[in-house]
Amino acid sequence: MRIKPEQLESQLQKAMAHLYVVFGDEPLLVEESADQIRQAARQTGCAERDIHHVEGNFRWDRLKEDSMALSLFSQRRLIDIRIPSGKPGTEGSKYLQTLANQPAGDNITLITLPKLDKATQNSKWFSALEQAGISIGVSAVTPTALPRWLADRLARQNQSTTGAALRLISEKVEGNLLAAQQEINKLGLQYPAGPLRLEQVQDAVLDVARFDAFQLADALLSNQPQRIVRILAGLQSEGEAPTLVLWVITKEIRLLRQLSDLSPSPRTMRELGIWESRQAIYQHALQRIDPAALHAALHQTAAIDRMIKGLDSREPWLEIEQLLLSLCAPRAAR
Repeated sequence: MRIKPEQLESQLQKAMAHLYVVFGDEPLLVEESADQIRQAARQTGCAERDIHHVEGNFRWDRLKEDSMALSLFSQRRLIDIRIPSGKPGTEGSKYLQTLANQPAGDNITLITLPKLDKATQNSKWFSALEQAGISIGVSAVTPTALPRWLADRLARQNQSTTGAALRLISEKVEGNLLAAQQEINKLGLQYPAGPLRLEQVQDAVLDVARFDAFQLADALLSNQPQRIVRILAGLQSEGEAPTLVLWVITKEIRLLRQLSDLSPSPRTMRELGIWESRQAIYQHALQRIDPAALHAALHQTAAIDRMIKGLDSREPWLEIEQLLLSLCAPRAAR
């Protein structure tokens, strides 16, 4: 059964399902829904969590063995399966269909996926998962809906502001929900509960003295390798989390890859949430970077994610820098 993110809390309060699937193209909202499920699973007796990242030469047979062992010998667990590519492959498709029909004992399974096209949503493995459990489809927040989204987030911390202030925040973050949430958090830290004046929001939102990960994405799109090196050094010295930096980079690379598969017309870009003021920079980037490089870059972001999680001994900051510089290199140099 498919539900909306706003229906998840009510569903979890009624009864935990044995299987949850969260998918969509807004990582912040996907992660928030997944966190709700993880918290509810802990409250219902899942004392441990077994995480599986599906990438490269992932061993589906080992996952099957682990799941069987967990149900026989271990405490109740949450089996957390993450498929960043959205493509489980032939072996994975068979396993997921089996999982849908034969739940892993008393355990709860959570599967997270990116945005899925119609064909994937109609595939046998995904249809089987939806029929067997609960799926949560996370939709992008459109530019016109973003001010209302910001107002709702402010209300969660007992704050409110004017329409002009909400539009100001919307224009600054340009659809990046993680950046939007950071601005909301900043306002919560700087000001008490209650209404906020436009001037207060301006003072907080327009403070751009520090480097941020979104400047790094702009440097990539604009082909500015020296600026990339400088911003990365600044982010690292300021203690920025590499997880945030990688998320921003991955989102831009995935968006470029999606555009390269389509006709990057102004209408297409608007539908993908790219503001008119930024469409030219994406057009230039698409002319410069070939699709094969984008495909390879997505695989590399998955590898860097493993480094950040401590599953690979290489240095994630250095690998992020090398990845970005490789996308700035002339095509012949790759």
